[in-house]
Order: sequence, then C-alpha cells, then structure tokens
Amino acid sequence: MEIFTHIDTWVAFFTLTFLEIILGIDNIIFISLTAGKLPKHQIRKATNIGLLLAMVFRILLLMGVSYIIAMKDPLFSVNLSWFQASVSGQSLILLGGGFFLLYKSTREIHQKVEGIEHSATRTDAVKSTLTSVIIQIVVIDIVFSFDSVLTAVGMTNGLDGALVVMISAVIVSIIIMMIFAVPVGKFVNRHPTVQMLALSFLILIGFMLVTESAHLSQAVIFKQHVGAIPKGYLYFAIAFSLGVEALNMKMRKKQVKA
Repeated sequence: MEIFTHIDTWVAFFTLTFLEIILGIDNIIFISLTAGKLPKHQIRKATNIGLLLAMVFRILLLMGVSYIIAMKDPLFSVNLSWFQASVSGQSLILLGGGFFLLYKSTREIHQKVEGIEHSATRTDAVKSTLTSVIIQIVVIDIVFSFDSVLTAVGMTNGLDGALVVMISAVIVSIIIMMIFAVPVGKFVNRHPTVQMLALSFLILIGFMLVTESAHLSQAVIFKQHVGAIPKGYLYFAIAFSLGVEALNMKMRKKQVKA
C-alpha cells in the first residue's frame, strides 16, 4: 500500500484512531453496564459479538459516506408558533439514539434504586438478555458512528486513500475497545457508585445527542436557536467526576483499613 509510505497518511491514521477511541469511551461505558447483567461466562461473548457487528456496520457507513452526508438535507420542516425546525435523516438518527440512551439510563437507575429484579427462569433470561445486549450494543454504536464517521471524513478530506485510512483506524480502535471493554465492565460492576456515575454519564450523552439533533435541524424554540453542546465540556465533566470518585474510593479504603 503506497499510501502508507507518506507521513501525512500515518498522522491521519493515528489521529483518527485516537479520536475513535475517545469517541468510544461512552460506548465502553454503555457496553459495561449493559453486558454486566449477563452471567460472567457470557459477558465477553456478548461484548465481542456486539463490537464485531458494530465494526461491520461502521465500515459499511464509511463506504456509504456520501449518502450519510446527503442525509443532512432536510426531509421535512416543522413550522409552529413556538417551534421551527428543518428535520434531516441525520438529526432523526441522533434524536432516536439520544432518547434511547435517556430511556435506558433512567430505567436502569430506577431498577437499581428500587431494587427491582428480573423474575424469569435462568435459561430464558440468559438467552433473551444475550440477544438484547448484542442488539443494544450494535444500535447505540451505529448512532455514535455517525459522529465519528463525519469527523473522519472531515479530517481525511483530500487525502489519497482516505477510505482505507478510515477503515484501518476503525478496525484498530474496535480491537482496542474489545480488549478494554470487559475489564472496564468488571470494575464498574464491582463499584455501585461508579455504576451510578456511569449511568449519569449516559444521561448526559443522551441529552447531548438530543441537542445535537436539534442543532442540526436548525431548531428554534420560543425564538431561541438550539446550539450544540461542545463535546469538550462533556468530556471534562466526565473526567472531573471520575477524579472526584477516585478520591472518594481512596478515602473509603483508608476508612476500612482504619
């Protein structure tokens, strides 16, 4: 491959891989919480199958990138006295993914707070849960793929062999996620406070997807334009919260030893 003999190609490849991993952090959190409901011997299987299928879908999205970009064009418009928007296919997908995360996270928090347990037989529960976990992983990854794919297209615009570079970065990032998803999941599920914090992160991410959808639709609510939430703010909030929780965990360990 001659394209990998150029320094620009390698810079784009490593940058894209890094961005894919960063954008995949919320994916790993979602996978950890969703797969954590399965028996231990099912967790890695569900994670790997879900991520492999997600990789296939993301590569297909890259190959159909021109169609994805075209989905920015409005499909229909809404013009009410208090709400106006030009809704596109891309914004509908982000809106659906945002509501899905909000519903899933709120439901999980409710079950943990109320102590609700599933009352199905073990065999049926494992079978249905394994299937649902894989489907949820794939669905949410497809939603997040739009963000990463559009970022990749913008970064590799004009680069020779851009499609090969983007697909290579996706494959490497998915492999890295497969390696770390299960260890992260075990850590999250061992610490209930971290689990609740992760669910709160998913609510933030879901809300961000909803606002991003409104921003892409150029939505105006009560004569106020809806702006996109900068992802830097979100990642800073997540990092800061994790730092505070790490200090709390360290302090709790000292109290136990004392």
